[in-house]
Amino acid sequence: MGKQNRFALFTLHSSLFNGEKRRGYTLIELTVVIVLIGMMLAIAIPRIRYSLLTDNLKSVTRRMIGIVKEIRNDAVREQKAYFLYLDLASNKVWVESQGMGQEERAMTRQRAFTFPEDVRIMDVWREEHGKQVDGEVVIRFTKKGYVEHTAIHLGAEDGREFTLILSPFLGTIKGYDRYVDIEAM
Repeated sequence: MGKQNRFALFTLHSSLFNGEKRRGYTLIELTVVIVLIGMMLAIAIPRIRYSLLTDNLKSVTRRMIGIVKEIRNDAVREQKAYFLYLDLASNKVWVESQGMGQEERAMTRQRAFTFPEDVRIMDVWREEHGKQVDGEVVIRFTKKGYVEHTAIHLGAEDGREFTLILSPFLGTIKGYDRYVDIEAM
């Protein structure tokens, strides 16, 4: 082979791999990218579905935390007792305050927040009353914002459970993404 032929072969070879004649991606590159995207979606979609789209348990939990904080603040601000009612049979929650008339109480009960069908109140534990699994539970907030040590257990149809623990004096609400048995502690 002459010098000219070697130089022409080198020029042809280098132009193929320097991208001068390459205008697209190879089949292997496309396959690798598609497989990587598929793996990322397989991991991410279940989490997105539970956390954003259909997680009624978390939204109910956030709403319950908001209700409890609001009741505590209102009790301190208005210097009167408030009562959080939990109807375990119908999964409804409503708030009454000291000094409400019968009509006002009836109205608040009618406008009670009803949990989604896939979320239920499993039970409520209170220090003075123990665990209650049916009927109505009344949690009293004093005008100083104090509340009886309480654990509210929420459950979803898919088996997930959540526990809200109301601290008597600190004004804090702790949330756990599992069933916490206070009696066993």
